Amino acid sequence: MFTTQRAYSSFAVPDIDEAVAFYRDTLGLDVTVWEEMGGGFTFKLPAGGTVFVYPKEDHEPAVFTILNFGVDDVDAAVDDLNARGVVTKIYTDPDYGTDEKGISRGFMGGPDMAWFRDPAGNVISVGVMTPQMLGE
Repeated sequence: MFTTQRAYSSFAVPDIDEAVAFYRDTLGLDVTVWEEMGGGFTFKLPAGGTVFVYPKEDHEPAVFTILNFGVDDVDAAVDDLNARGVVTKIYTDPDYGTDEKGISRGFMGGPDMAWFRDPAGNVISVGVMTPQMLGE
């Protein structure tokens, strides 16, 4: 019988070791590496849920955001990410109205957000999320 109780998200990367280092060491997520199923790893999201990252040699990064981190202060989060070596200025100003730090401040009535890429080129965001966006 179908159930939604064990839903999880997943995405691909071409280099598992590089991705593990980024998600574990740079972002600080709790990563569990899997030798089974051809390799890959999972990380648990602090608010609940699990993400499975799997190897794919011919990986092509998605042209959309694959993972979002909600924060209370986007400026502080961007400063912290930049201090960790993460580049948050990945779009030019007209794309999403980003400022010099890569923060889009209320573009088209949305929340303040910034985007960055993992080593595989997948787009991730950090932003002040509304309760509706977080499912609250």
